[in-house]
Amino acid sequence: MKQKNKTKHQKRSLNPTLIGLVATIPIHMLNWGNLNAVQAATSQSTVNFTQSVQNRKTVHANNGKATTQSGICDNNLPHKLDAIINAPRFSTAKWGISIESLSSPTTLYSHNPDDLLIPASNIKLLTTSAALQIIDRRTPRDFTTLERWLGVVNRESDNDYADALLQRIGGRNSVVRVLTPLGVSSDGYVQVDGSGLSRGNRAKPSTMVTLLKRMHSDDQNSLFYNSLPIAGVNGTLSYRFLNTPIKGKVHAKTGTLQGVKALSGYLESENYGTLIFSIMVNQSKQSDEVLTRAIDQIVLQTAQVRQCGEVKALSNQLMNQIMENGKIAFKFIDSLSDR
Repeated sequence: MKQKNKTKHQKRSLNPTLIGLVATIPIHMLNWGNLNAVQAATSQSTVNFTQSVQNRKTVHANNGKATTQSGICDNNLPHKLDAIINAPRFSTAKWGISIESLSSPTTLYSHNPDDLLIPASNIKLLTTSAALQIIDRRTPRDFTTLERWLGVVNRESDNDYADALLQRIGGRNSVVRVLTPLGVSSDGYVQVDGSGLSRGNRAKPSTMVTLLKRMHSDDQNSLFYNSLPIAGVNGTLSYRFLNTPIKGKVHAKTGTLQGVKALSGYLESENYGTLIFSIMVNQSKQSDEVLTRAIDQIVLQTAQVRQCGEVKALSNQLMNQIMENGKIAFKFIDSLSDR
C-alpha cells in the first residue's frame, strides 16, 4: 500500500516540461499501438521545444530588439536607421524616407515621407513612367527604341535624353495626366524638367514609393524594372554595394546634385520579399561621399530586416497545442507511470 501511494506521488510530480513535450505530440499517436511513433514524435518534440525556448531566451535577453544571425528584428529597424540620420554630421540635413513591403501594407520605416524635397535625378522616374504610358509600343522597332531610351535615362542617368523624352511625350502636363490615374497624386511632386537638374524640382518620398508600386504592377513592369541601375552591376550603381550581400539585389534610381542625394527603387529581401524604398537627403555644404555612405548604410541595414514576430507566434502555437492536448497528455503520462 505504501509503495502504491509512492507511485501516485511520483506521477503527480512529473516534470512540467515533459508534460509540455507530450502535449505537442499529435493526438492520434497517443496510444500504445503507436509506441514507436510516440517515441519518435517525443524526440522531435524535444528538439522543437528546446529550440523554441532558446529563441525566446535570445529575444528576452535583448529586450525583444536583438540582432540575430538571420538579421535585424523589424521592430528594431527604426532605431538602427534613426541612429544613422540623427548623427551629429546631419544636424542640418533634411531627410525624407519611406520603406514599404510590396506584398503587404507594411511600412517598415518612415521619416518625413511627405516632405517635398529636391529629388535630383529621381525625377527621371516620373519621366520614364509617364513615357511608358504614352509611347506606342506596338511594333518591335518602337519597343526596342523605347527600351534603349529608358536604359539611357534611368540606368545611365543621361540628362539630355531625359529632357528630350519629356518633350517628346508632351511635357509636364502629360506626366500629370497619365500618372494621376495610377494613383500618383500631382500634389506629391513638382516637375520642372525631365532630368532633375533643376533645383526647382520637388518630390515626396511617399509619392515615389507609390509610383514604384504602381509601376511594379504595370503591364510594362519588366521594361521599367530592367531599366534601373543594379547594385554593383551596372549604370550609376556599378561601384556601390560591391562586396556586400545585396550586390545584384537592388534596382534603384540614383540622384545627385550638390548637397542633394537620393536613391529610390526595389530591394530584394530574404525575409520580406520585395521592398520598395525612397531615400532623399538635402544638406547644403555636406560632401557627396558622406551623404552616399549614409544612404548605403540605410539600404544595407534594411536588407537585414526579419520578422521577429515569428518567435512569438511559435510560442503561442506551442502553448495552444499544449492546452488542447493537456488532458490527454496527463492520462498518457499516468499510463506510462502505471506500466
